[in-house]
Amino acid sequence: MAVLTIRNIDDSLKTRLRVAAAQRGCSMEEEARRILREALAPPVAETNLGTRLHQRVLEVSGGAELPPPTRSQPRAALTFADNEP
Repeated sequence: MAVLTIRNIDDSLKTRLRVAAAQRGCSMEEEARRILREALAPPVAETNLGTRLHQRVLEVSGGAELPPPTRSQPRAALTFADNEP
């Protein structure tokens, strides 16, 4: 494992790091590692809402694909003549 030393950090930044670490219940070093991991993580491919929903359904259903719904002919549109007594 590599060691990284960061110098000349503003006191306010160090204080915010200390508070964030305390809120997570970890050390300042661990909080700094977490922040760096998140900031430098490989970009996640953008997916549209439909794809994300489909992936979520697959996760919940255990990967089972659902059959497509059966299609039927649409009902005929009502006309005003149909509503007269």
